[in-house]
Amino acid sequence: MSFYRIYTGDDQQSHIEELDLKFAPFTDIEGAFGVGTELIPSKGITFRVAEAGYELEWHCAPRKQFTISLSGTAEIELGDGTKQIVNPGDVLLAEDLTGQGHITRVTSAEPRVHAVVHL
Repeated sequence: MSFYRIYTGDDQQSHIEELDLKFAPFTDIEGAFGVGTELIPSKGITFRVAEAGYELEWHCAPRKQFTISLSGTAEIELGDGTKQIVNPGDVLLAEDLTGQGHITRVTSAEPRVHAVVHL
């Protein structure tokens, strides 16, 4: 599982960085325990399916949001030329709300199923 952040740089291009989310021990009120991150407030969640071959040309994120890949593989192409493969289990924080944006392509033979969490 990898965590990435896409953001708009001063050059108005989208860039990507790997995030190092901090995990700490927890015990929840029902007794669940382990390690986890701090609670991140959200506005809602939607689940989406993008068929094999799907390509969304240059676009900015419509809002600050997490995209959590559940199945299938995508490639994110950024304005600086970087291409990042996003696999099942990977989490992408999209914050490139302005500028050129990025391209999203489904590169797997099967559909990409992902959850989008609005922040």
